[in-house]
Amino acid sequence: MLVKTFGSAVYGVEAITITVEVNVNGQGNNYYIVGLPDNAVKESLQRVESAIKNNQLYMPRTKLVVNLAPADIRKSGSAFDLPIAMGTLGATGQLALHEKLEKYIIMGELSLDGTVKSIKGALPIAIQAKKESFAGLIVPSANAREAAMMEGLTVYGVDHLNEVVEFFQTGENLQPTVVDTRKEFEQAARANDIDFNEVKGQSNIKRALEIAAAGGHNAILIGPPGAGKTMLARRLPTILPPLSLAEALETTKIHSVAGKLPEHATLVHTRPFRSPHHSISPTALVGGGSIPQPGEISLAHHGVLFLDELPEFQRTVLEVMRQPMEERKVTISRAKVSIDFPANFMLMASMNPCPCGYFNHPEKECSCAPGMVQKYLNKISGPLLDRIDLHVEVTPVPFSELSDQAATENSASIRERVMAARQVQANRFTEHPGIFANAQMNSRLLKKHCQLQAAGKQLLETAMNKLNLSARAYDRILKVSRTIADLSGSETIGTEHLAEAIQYRSLDRAGWGS
Repeated sequence: MLVKTFGSAVYGVEAITITVEVNVNGQGNNYYIVGLPDNAVKESLQRVESAIKNNQLYMPRTKLVVNLAPADIRKSGSAFDLPIAMGTLGATGQLALHEKLEKYIIMGELSLDGTVKSIKGALPIAIQAKKESFAGLIVPSANAREAAMMEGLTVYGVDHLNEVVEFFQTGENLQPTVVDTRKEFEQAARANDIDFNEVKGQSNIKRALEIAAAGGHNAILIGPPGAGKTMLARRLPTILPPLSLAEALETTKIHSVAGKLPEHATLVHTRPFRSPHHSISPTALVGGGSIPQPGEISLAHHGVLFLDELPEFQRTVLEVMRQPMEERKVTISRAKVSIDFPANFMLMASMNPCPCGYFNHPEKECSCAPGMVQKYLNKISGPLLDRIDLHVEVTPVPFSELSDQAATENSASIRERVMAARQVQANRFTEHPGIFANAQMNSRLLKKHCQLQAAGKQLLETAMNKLNLSARAYDRILKVSRTIADLSGSETIGTEHLAEAIQYRSLDRAGWGS
């Protein structure tokens, strides 16, 4: 008897429906699984057999063939255990309602005792099931709330094989999982555990981070150990605009595919903050592998990627980020498949100014040998620095400010100004899809929206000459000054906006670090 069930395979952040055909033939006594399965899928027959027998169900002793169609797509993982088991039971006549199997997407890993374990990618699977008008989706209970984020699709969460068997025997005993997506999203928009009002002093650094958040600018913090670079960077997401529901769904899909969502989770409610160690490999950073998986830059989608101690990262690791930073996505190509992962993130980096950490320190003397500072800075390539708009020098906080008990501005009030500036930019770029912040302006938009008055041109020319700023600093200064003008509510870029933007190009100054 031939029975069809349906599962789903995740490629990139999208899912493809897989037809699981199970045929039980009276001739022969071997089990076969075909359709380009990997080792984990091939081993599913042993798990399925044990789970069926341990629950007093019948496992055929005759020839059994499982085909995963389309047969030219590689199948991986253990999530096909449950649809194979249900197809086997249907093909042996143990399910009274086996014809209903074709109306559901069924996914789950089986333990030998029949317990159903969690899977990856439940949300993209649910989105595809809704798109193809399936009656419902059966997934492990641990993934049910995540899948139920897809409104208009009936989702059943199960803990054991017997629950699914009973459902297709009687059509009862399974309760759909219901989640109010918008209510969950609104309730989760709670206060962050960290806040800018916990930071003593550093008002100039807070200002720089506010500008970075308002314009979507990449930034690097340069300063001695203990100056507060990491503490400040970790608070950047608290002043970014809240995720929209569409952004939250897109971010959740990526984390779901990567298996980074906790059990019984729903949406990713806050902007991601990813901080990989400097020993990370290029594949782990941008994504890849034999079965392509999202990397850190995709997990930071709609959030912040923080690279602490930037010069300590391998140069090859940093260079692979250059194209994704421009295109806001990364394409992973293999012989038979090419997958796009979104990677729209803000880059925040930090570094010491020299190997000993005390170059330009107001009190401590640098102990580095001549030329060591420049050699240390040369670990970061020019093209990468070209993509970082703000270079911010961080100085140690004096005792008087550390011991000051006066209240400082919190993240919520800073975020209000950031959101107001972002709204100005959204209105500015309505006719340019894909561009939502000043940092993304191309040369044509820069020329249109960053026109300078005579005094501004004179100031910028003087700065370029006297500070020996590099040519690549020119566009960055204009973009940052446009953001500063937006924060101040000005339609034009004034000299005060330019003057503030110029000071954020420390590493472009000729001779810096020599």
